[in-house]
Amino acid sequence: MSTSQLQPRTQMLARVLGPFTVIVCITAVARASDMSALLSQFEANSLWTWVAGAFVLVFGLIMVAAHQYWRGAAAIIVSLFGWLITLRGLMLLAFPKAFVSLANAMMDAQGLWVALCIAFAVVGLYLTYVGWMSAPDQPAPQTERSAKDLPRAA
Repeated sequence: MSTSQLQPRTQMLARVLGPFTVIVCITAVARASDMSALLSQFEANSLWTWVAGAFVLVFGLIMVAAHQYWRGAAAIIVSLFGWLITLRGLMLLAFPKAFVSLANAMMDAQGLWVALCIAFAVVGLYLTYVGWMSAPDQPAPQTERSAKDLPRAA
């Protein structure tokens, strides 16, 4: 699928998800030594998992409701992100201990965690590219109508 054929919603969400994913992943890798401490502070107060889970869940559900396009790489990635974000929000709300346990396991396997962050950053770069570098829609030329073709007022 060429980037000029993107659905408007796919393009808009790619413009948001792409840079967001790149920034979060690069920041997480750069602050890898801080991540375990951040996670333990997050785990220490159950209010954080509840509030974060609620916001993440609503954002994911909005994405799922607004974007169910499964044609083309960008559309599939955006739709999958919507479902993954929804699942993450649900896990934070309903199963916070399992979510934190999984996150701790990822922190222990730092090589795998960094590799996943880099992979997601590359996906984010792709979404940024297709979201921001696609050709703008060209307005359809309008034909001139002569005065005789216009309906008369009263």
